[in-house]
Amino acid sequence: MAGKPINSTLKLVLEYGPLVAFFAAYLWLRDEVFVIGGEEYRGFIMATAGFIPLMILSSLALWRLTGHISRMQVGTLVIVVLFGGLSVWFNDERFFKMKPTILYVLLGGALAIGLLRGQSYLKVAMDDLMPLQDAGWMILTRRLCYFFFALAVTNELVWRSMSEETWVYFKTFGLSLAMFAFFMTQARVFQAYALPDAEVDETE
Repeated sequence: MAGKPINSTLKLVLEYGPLVAFFAAYLWLRDEVFVIGGEEYRGFIMATAGFIPLMILSSLALWRLTGHISRMQVGTLVIVVLFGGLSVWFNDERFFKMKPTILYVLLGGALAIGLLRGQSYLKVAMDDLMPLQDAGWMILTRRLCYFFFALAVTNELVWRSMSEETWVYFKTFGLSLAMFAFFMTQARVFQAYALPDAEVDETE
């Protein structure tokens, strides 16, 4: 079900604002150490602690303004709260760094289950945004499934073998740009399997 339309700039701010705020907070606090309750917390943990409520508030604002929030957004929020919370609770940044891996494995796994059943769960989530023929949805779902698993592997390689700062840049910009690039490269699928205008009108 499609939500109520809102200003595109506001939607962009609500969706990406928390991530940008995390990035800015990390750059500001990365060399700082805070003592709370007798325990030392690095800047990364403090930036993570601020990111969690921002994600919750932005998701609630989107739901309030549009009357709708996708399953993917709900799942992402749950994983952010869970793994971000674990990082803060145990004062261990590894939980938060593993968060993208877990998210993309779950998304890829969900799409894979649908494909094994001969269904496109991607169509269920995005049919309002991209009306395609069933064959097009299956092609796009299969490719996105592989892409999610590739992102999961890439995230593991980056956070385990590179510096913390490199991973923060990768999470903030690399993953978003990779997703944008993926959909840009699927233009031929959208063109070849787009539903005729008449058929789209009938389904509205």
